[in-house]
Amino acid sequence: MRRRPASPLPQRLGLDPVRLRTPEDGRWATMRDHLVERLPRVPAERVDAMLAERRVVDADGPLGPDSPFRPGTYLWFHRDLPEEVPVPFGIGIVHRDDDLLVVDKPHFLATIPRGRHVAETALVRLRRDLDMPELSPAHRLDRVTAGLVMFVVRRERRGAYQTLFRDRRVHKVYEAVAPHDPELRLPLTVRSRIVKERGEVQAREVDGPPNAETLVERVEVRGGLARYRLTPRTGRTHQLRLHMSGLGVPILHDDFYPEVHEQALDDFSRPLQLLAAELCFTDPITGRERRFTSGLRLRDLPDSAP
Repeated sequence: MRRRPASPLPQRLGLDPVRLRTPEDGRWATMRDHLVERLPRVPAERVDAMLAERRVVDADGPLGPDSPFRPGTYLWFHRDLPEEVPVPFGIGIVHRDDDLLVVDKPHFLATIPRGRHVAETALVRLRRDLDMPELSPAHRLDRVTAGLVMFVVRRERRGAYQTLFRDRRVHKVYEAVAPHDPELRLPLTVRSRIVKERGEVQAREVDGPPNAETLVERVEVRGGLARYRLTPRTGRTHQLRLHMSGLGVPILHDDFYPEVHEQALDDFSRPLQLLAAELCFTDPITGRERRFTSGLRLRDLPDSAP
């Protein structure tokens, strides 16, 4: 397999350039014509401006507005960044060595660039602020969930640590604050089948063989609320939020379950009370047992017991 060439463009603000490869054949006379068709969400006049500004390059340098179409050619450019609301919370460093960076991601900060969240993401911030251009996430955490996220420092180590999460060889523990139901007998292992369709914001529990499993334990009760320890044994989308809602005790400030509620992107007043609190695994490089604990705390459990 032929190796992809390295980008001639450096990162910008911690972001890698977009990479495209032109088809082996095509009817386009110019690279400009191909890009207009290839990038339907980018207005044609914006493609023209990028070419005029010499922002689109191939291995030989910047392309011009009249550069002829060339098949099987790699192109690179930096995308236009969306306007984003700054997330006014810092990222805490839990652990750092030559292979791993483990951080406490705050609520409302996405892990990686996606959709409307690009520069205001943990990956981009950390690459930029720590000057770690090869940093890559070993897994992901929902934007509204706070707590531990593990990143791989060196490119050659990515596969080893990402495989841990893919193969479910990482023991994860979460904390949540939710209503207290004295009729709910805990501890309890919840098993169900969860599906999430593309384009839908909510996941659903449906009939069929279980594909999601969570151990739910109650840690303490105060003032009508309780703190729960959640131990997922699978990793389905929104699994913990859906399982807690299904038990009749939805996680405090959950805007998706049991019902969807719109929350403005600049409203940071009601963080979802869900925290990724612990990560444990056997290091695939050293063979040592690793355990990381979040330094964050959920805020909405009353201080005084009833």
